[in-house]
Amino acid sequence: MFDQADALLLARIQFAFTVSFHFIFPAFSIGLASYLAVLEGLWLKTGKGVYLDLFKYWLKIFAVAFAMGVVSGIVMSYQFGTNWAEFSDKAGPVVGPLLAYEVLTAFFLEAGFLGVMLFGLEKVGKKLHFLATLMVAAGTFVSAFWILSVNSWMQTPVGHIIGENGQFLPGESWWEIVFNPSFPYRLVHTVIAAYLTTAFVVGAVGAWHLLKARKTGTANLHARKMFSMAMWMAAIVAPIQIFAGDMHGLNTLEHQPAKVMAMEGHFESHPNGAPFILFGIPNSAEQRMDYAVEIPHASSLILKHEWDAPLDGLDTVPIEDQPPVGPVFWAFRVMLAIGFSMMGLGMWSLLARMRGKLYDWPLMHRAAILMGPTGFIAVIAGWMVTEIGRQPFTVYGLLRTAASVSPLDAPAVGASLLAFIVVYFAVFGAGTWYILRLMKGAPKVQEAGVRRTEKGPIRTAGITPGPARLAGEPITEIASDAEGKE
Repeated sequence: MFDQADALLLARIQFAFTVSFHFIFPAFSIGLASYLAVLEGLWLKTGKGVYLDLFKYWLKIFAVAFAMGVVSGIVMSYQFGTNWAEFSDKAGPVVGPLLAYEVLTAFFLEAGFLGVMLFGLEKVGKKLHFLATLMVAAGTFVSAFWILSVNSWMQTPVGHIIGENGQFLPGESWWEIVFNPSFPYRLVHTVIAAYLTTAFVVGAVGAWHLLKARKTGTANLHARKMFSMAMWMAAIVAPIQIFAGDMHGLNTLEHQPAKVMAMEGHFESHPNGAPFILFGIPNSAEQRMDYAVEIPHASSLILKHEWDAPLDGLDTVPIEDQPPVGPVFWAFRVMLAIGFSMMGLGMWSLLARMRGKLYDWPLMHRAAILMGPTGFIAVIAGWMVTEIGRQPFTVYGLLRTAASVSPLDAPAVGASLLAFIVVYFAVFGAGTWYILRLMKGAPKVQEAGVRRTEKGPIRTAGITPGPARLAGEPITEIASDAEGKE
């Protein structure tokens, strides 16, 4: 009733499901850890209580997201042994040490300082706590470094030798494996994507509370600060991400041309300049693009920077070596559309900022709320392009996916897939609901007062002692934060 092809498909779906669920949380926690470090640093530098309020607000959200990321990552790693034993056997000598380096560096760094960061603000000195926050932020980056090094080696494998039993063995230098040809581009593109994902979540939360404050006629300074910082990221970093994505695309064209052909939807070669296909329906069976809407020569201009530059199509690639065009083609366009939408919202916010209306344009605030989850959609679409575009290989050009799967029966893989779906949606659905509930509440203002440190008394949250203030009330010492020209 079932054959090995069914087991392979189910194993691929299971891994895609778990890794997509998993990466949602690191994509958020990588950026949020750095945002927390910025908030605490600004509080220590300026003494403004608004930064400490926001730090404590986002710290709770970070703790939940980080925990769900760790749990989903541990579960995902077991699949290398259960569903992908052949891959683990063949590529283990290269992949295994790189994953171990992540544990020895990133996990140890995060584990050593996470408790201090979460619970030590009132128990250790300010400088030590800030150091802990910086170390956690660095740990999330180091984790991304090693994971992306592994994935990039699978995309552009170099620095290895093939043993007698077909295993990939390290060559003379580990540095060549770690810093493989696609790794620098992939690292920059992915980390910036994580920062933008976090920025748009922060911006959406800020916009949500700005709209609520508008209804009540108050000036929510916390919401203003969140929204302002997020829009600076959108305006400055989104264009940088588009440039980084272009450089990454050129690198992919050099090392994985079939993936770019699928991204562009080029079934046919174009010797005199290739068009950029805006929309169309990929027809892999007939090897053509149906109902294509094109911009003439634009693809050649983007990829080769020449109007009439020739570009090869999938007609130069054997059918058995072609990636699935439909998912890659559409995922790339989703990612592209979101990237330009992010830049558009950033430019819109700059216009509002120049006119002193950053907090007074509700239409822009509603757009920011709608854009809140788009970072997650973009990173999942990006990984679809990366992973589906690598097919039919796990180690590009060297080890086929069909030769990497464990000898399992399809019903066993299907049963575990259904179990994953039920458990993931129950557990991580509840966690996501709790995060959204935390975001719905406004940041709490710290009670004014004095506490003692090793250097003597300091004012709690850096504000003047007095009655506790409400989030919506104007505050003299940070009145400048209410301006649209921050």
